[in-house]
Amino acid sequence: MSDTIDRLSSFRLCLRITLVVCLLSTNTLAVEPCRIEVVDQSNGWPVPMVELETTNHIRFVTDNAGLVAFDLPELMNTPTWLHVRGHGYSVAPDGFGFRGVRIIPVPGKTFRIEVQRELAAKRLGRLTGGGLFSESQKLGEANDWREQNLLGCDSVQNAIFNEKLFWLWGDTTLAGYPLGRFHSIAATTAQTPLPSLVPPIGLRFDYFNDDQGTPRDIARMPGDGPTWLFGMVSLPDQNGQHRLGATYSKIKGPLTEYEKGLCVWNEQTEQFDRHRVIWKMSEQDPSSPLMPHGHSVFWTDQHGEQWVLFGDPFPTIRCRATFEDWSTPKRWESIDTTKTVEMANSKQTIRPHRGAIAFNAYRDCWVTIFTQTSGNRSELGEIWYAESTSPMGPWSAAIKVVTHDKYTFYNPQIHAEWVDKNSPVLLFEGTYTSTFSKAKTPTPRYDYNQILYRLDLDTLRNSKDAP
Repeated sequence: MSDTIDRLSSFRLCLRITLVVCLLSTNTLAVEPCRIEVVDQSNGWPVPMVELETTNHIRFVTDNAGLVAFDLPELMNTPTWLHVRGHGYSVAPDGFGFRGVRIIPVPGKTFRIEVQRELAAKRLGRLTGGGLFSESQKLGEANDWREQNLLGCDSVQNAIFNEKLFWLWGDTTLAGYPLGRFHSIAATTAQTPLPSLVPPIGLRFDYFNDDQGTPRDIARMPGDGPTWLFGMVSLPDQNGQHRLGATYSKIKGPLTEYEKGLCVWNEQTEQFDRHRVIWKMSEQDPSSPLMPHGHSVFWTDQHGEQWVLFGDPFPTIRCRATFEDWSTPKRWESIDTTKTVEMANSKQTIRPHRGAIAFNAYRDCWVTIFTQTSGNRSELGEIWYAESTSPMGPWSAAIKVVTHDKYTFYNPQIHAEWVDKNSPVLLFEGTYTSTFSKAKTPTPRYDYNQILYRLDLDTLRNSKDAP
């Protein structure tokens, strides 16, 4: 009897070993990806957000390291054409006009695709969302990168507060449900958050999270609908203490503002509190008054008086740079703003949509980055640079620096504080989204997120289009 039991136990052990071997053998049948890297032909830098598409419409998009993990078993060891599209980055067309490359994908092998940059600005990478290094991680690289529990962020605002860079975004996409955060989220970083301005980049934010470690709403004002914040600014009060404030809007469907006011950051609760209501929609008062909007920027006039200017892109309102002046509408002053900007070497004019201004010491003038209204290749996706001797304008000699084919890139923000004041590097970001565009398919992972660009003003000065 004992011999029978021993034989049965041995049989079961052999069966288990056989099952393990079978499972391991099955796993070895998984396709090892082919590594494809996409780089800028002019400098060898990795290029994020370049799309590679097969002839049967399977799409891959490079991550922040410019990588794609090509893992299609049906195309391994097979001559494969890949269409190459890159919003300002491309390869030369063939005889039929197709822009792409032909490779033979091999598991574990690396292919390098060099793309030509068509315009002045260099794409450094995505700042927000999930999977910044998703393709790299499929290839066993960038394994130290950790996700931050969100997939998309709309329209950034910034201010220096408590010696940190304070970040604010609007609507936010989460993984668990189509409706995410709609009362703004926020985070902080160091004032110069990137150790290098050469890709690949990966910016980690210190978000204000809920108990599950997910970025939480920080601006729930009373009333129905989302809460959007604009014109964020940090100003000293009469006691010398800096207060962080913003203009808030309450929204009802589809995109109608029905209440506007001022809100102030509460350092104890780490959220914005309603400071005062300025306007509520009514039959008697259907339109809101002029209020601090867009991005804030500081300016000292010829008499040494410091002001804070608000505009989107160009200043429309100003007040003296104190919390009391900002929070008292009677002390606000309206500014006649520029409506159009003349192109460089042309009498044609451009109508800005939104953007930002900043003083640039390298150029010793004020500079602006703005989105064009009704561009040639995109309704709201073409980005221009211009200069002025004054923040009030006039602005002129505009140069197109970025284009997004049939895609939106709105609400750009300049990050002047990220570089040395005498550096020729100008950094700006904006929201990349299929909203308001003719895009048939949103770009995976990148859609509804913030993309960072770099403009080198020393080389721009030498170009034929330079102002």
